[in-house]
Amino acid sequence: MFTGLVELKGKLVRRSRRGPGYRLTVAGALGALTLGESISVSGACLTVVSVGSDALSFEADVSLETASKTTLGGLAIGSPVNLERALKVGDRLGGHLVSGHVDAVAELLRVAPAGEAQQLSVGFPRELARFIAAKGSITLDGVSLTVNAVSERELSVMVIPHTLAVTTLGELRPGAPINLEVDTLARYAVRFLEVSAGNGEAGLKDALARAGYQDTGNS
Repeated sequence: MFTGLVELKGKLVRRSRRGPGYRLTVAGALGALTLGESISVSGACLTVVSVGSDALSFEADVSLETASKTTLGGLAIGSPVNLERALKVGDRLGGHLVSGHVDAVAELLRVAPAGEAQQLSVGFPRELARFIAAKGSITLDGVSLTVNAVSERELSVMVIPHTLAVTTLGELRPGAPINLEVDTLARYAVRFLEVSAGNGEAGLKDALARAGYQDTGNS
């Protein structure tokens, strides 16, 4: 698990075919990495399979599925990437719980200045709308952000100057693809309600009651 608080910007150095997928070489001074540990690379959870002798780079394998479902399969060599090591038990959770399992490649639609900050409008597949709520959390290219507004196909977030400076978000332009991950807690909450609703109104009411909600008789 990750927090969506990017540690530093790295760079995609190389992408080479390896079996049915690819091996990525990423430059980034994350410190002493351990083989097998998880790294979020622009929002996609990857496993370290090799560490450079100078400890300033690492390699990770990417399956064809990951390459096609994220931006990592088409990202230009030399492009910056957001890097974050996995959360340790006891660490501060400054963002929100992020799995590193990208749900879709979204599209940056508009960038609007808001003082020193920027408002980003992002288009996403309609089937993800039920997991996204205003004032809820969203992950864009591995960055934890708060949703300002959302419709069936579009959301907006406000990005402060610090985040623009230390992540790749400040370099994106309209039309750019973005790795999007919905809030894990929202996913489970929606699934809980969908399964409960499948048992009819009585099943849904019973599920809500067991979750602590009371029927006031006003609904």
